[in-house]
Amino acid sequence: MFNSFQFEAMGKLVLRLTVAILMLFHGVAKILHPASLEFIGNSLSNIGLPAALAYGVYVGEIIAPLMVLSGFRCRIGALIIVVNMIFAIVLVYSGDMFSLTKHGGWTLELQGFYLFGALAIALLGSGRYAIKPD
Repeated sequence: MFNSFQFEAMGKLVLRLTVAILMLFHGVAKILHPASLEFIGNSLSNIGLPAALAYGVYVGEIIAPLMVLSGFRCRIGALIIVVNMIFAIVLVYSGDMFSLTKHGGWTLELQGFYLFGALAIALLGSGRYAIKPD
């Protein structure tokens, strides 16, 4: 009934949908609470970058996940999410890089999931269930 190619394509779809939908929640939250951009802008200024780069969060958390979700230029969208997560880790979570939670998990496991999930999508491509498979 199913061959291994179909399972591979479905696996890529599940990975794309999971990373993209969960990341979109963060982007929608930033649209609903635009004051969070001030925090991001201040964090960028603290490391010598222009505060206006904070608007890039909309690219990384809305546009790129929609690209991944739809499978249109999926690898590019995934790489944008990777860059977005690197900025998030450097700006906000760098002090927790080697920390564990009280339950023994990595403090940055959510950020790590987005970073490495998006990296996997960039390496694997969209699969065939996409607007423009790559």
